[in-house]
Amino acid sequence: MGELYIAYEYWFAAFQLFFAMLGMGATLTVRDFTDVLRTPKSVTVGTLMQIVVVPLVAYCFIHVAGVVGGVAVGIALIAAIPGGTTSNIFTFMARGNSPLSISITGITTLACLFTTPFILSLLITEYLPAGFAMPTAQIIREIAFTLLLPLGLGMLVLKLFAAQAGAISTWSIRASLAGIALIVVGSASAGRLDIDAFGSDNVLLVVGFVFALTLIAWLIPTALRLVKPDLTAIQMEVVVRNVNLGVLIKASMFPAVVGADNTVGDTVLFAVLLYGAVQMLVAAVIIVMRRRTSVAASA
Repeated sequence: MGELYIAYEYWFAAFQLFFAMLGMGATLTVRDFTDVLRTPKSVTVGTLMQIVVVPLVAYCFIHVAGVVGGVAVGIALIAAIPGGTTSNIFTFMARGNSPLSISITGITTLACLFTTPFILSLLITEYLPAGFAMPTAQIIREIAFTLLLPLGLGMLVLKLFAAQAGAISTWSIRASLAGIALIVVGSASAGRLDIDAFGSDNVLLVVGFVFALTLIAWLIPTALRLVKPDLTAIQMEVVVRNVNLGVLIKASMFPAVVGADNTVGDTVLFAVLLYGAVQMLVAAVIIVMRRRTSVAASA
């Protein structure tokens, strides 16, 4: 399984991302995006936090904390990718503003066609191996064909086949989750998810990055006096990143080659998957807290 995964790592990543975005698209209509005009303040705050604040936090971790190598690249990659479908689901479960969450996801997904290569170049150029060239054109193509294209196809499915769209979305998300499972199993069997090699200090750095984003995503909307449902949506969008896209870009930047030194790429992959696991735990805590607050407020 290990050698098979290494040989087809990129296509494993592309598969799971394509179906994740197809599933998301099958739940969206154009109206979901026009609804954003009703809450311009909240969507502006949420979008700017995604595109500006998150990279600034990553910059502090990389340059102030002195993070280097694959861990620096992993944190930068996490900061450069937008939120994904999971953030929308978690917002709903936490009784947040779901249309706002969907709108921010849609806007940042479109924007990442340009912002992702720019943020990566800005944050980690000096930490990349000698002679490495950022595959900007390739990243843009991948975002277009594995993010925007399936998103548009999903929306078209909802428009033309509304009765079947729910089932298509459900099975697409399941296919994506199966893809993630294959990536984890394949990476582990190839010996690429080695926590000892990654290091406990680096684990703490990634965990700290998650908690820093969680805190910032609560402080700024609170200071701007946004209503609790909007705060919840923005916090989920900031914390819950599109790890699927991160895995795909990692496969593009550092393709696995049998018999070659994949140390940097393996460290990046571990950082992205570790962030993905911790963000799920943090999101679960937020969901429980918000639901309890909602129940107490209605009592």
